[in-house]
Amino acid sequence: MKDKVAIVCGSSRGMGLAIAEEFLMRGAKVTICARNEERLFEAMRELTFRAVNKLQDRDAVNRLIAVSGDVRNYNDIERVVDETVDAFGTVHILVNNSGGPPAGFFDELTDDDWMNAVQLLLMSVVRLTRKVAPYMKNQKWGRIINITSYSVKQPIENLVLSNSIRLAVVGLAKTLSLQWAKYGITINNIAPGPVRTERIEELSMNISKREGIEYEEALNRWIETVPVGRFGKPQEIAKLAAFLASDDASFITGTTIQIDGGSVKYVL
Repeated sequence: MKDKVAIVCGSSRGMGLAIAEEFLMRGAKVTICARNEERLFEAMRELTFRAVNKLQDRDAVNRLIAVSGDVRNYNDIERVVDETVDAFGTVHILVNNSGGPPAGFFDELTDDDWMNAVQLLLMSVVRLTRKVAPYMKNQKWGRIINITSYSVKQPIENLVLSNSIRLAVVGLAKTLSLQWAKYGITINNIAPGPVRTERIEELSMNISKREGIEYEEALNRWIETVPVGRFGKPQEIAKLAAFLASDDASFITGTTIQIDGGSVKYVL
């Protein structure tokens, strides 16, 4: 990945942070972005420290920038991409990643809940992809990786927003993968199962309050659905993202790959 330029969204924590670190360690130039500016710049300091100490390469400092922004906001998306191009000249890799929408059953959700989820999960992908596409087409090389959820293959009971709207991202990715393969652009989706992040902790707290059970019991319910018997690690998602972003994955496009410890029960 040396000298490849990557934008990793939602990268101040969790899977996004792990992906940004993996890319940086492999020699990529990386833009990290997230809404919380304080947390984002703390992540930048953390990544720089790790890279310099692990690689003994002070050039890592020059291969990382942080741009705060909300992926639901069109102007923020424009700024993230523009500042990346100003700093590094182009974009080779885009990782679309964001937090999840609120948990809830259908009857509990309002139109505003639905529209906010569409902006967060779908329109962010549409706008970021549209913005980076000219660079990728011009250079005849690109990688677009959408971090979704295993809910696109096996719906999760009280996550109707995520179950519904993430499938639109999968449909978009498949359509564009057919149209843009001629430009050397691959588009794939990663569908993580239960990974120990703040999102899982948030959902477990929601279950705890809804059902009146202990938080630890709610947390353990996720593990009970995983045949390998543990949560996934953000770094495991990052390894898969790095492979999909590489030249070695040039024959993989239009796919949705679950990384879930065997949680999805369906054959296809």
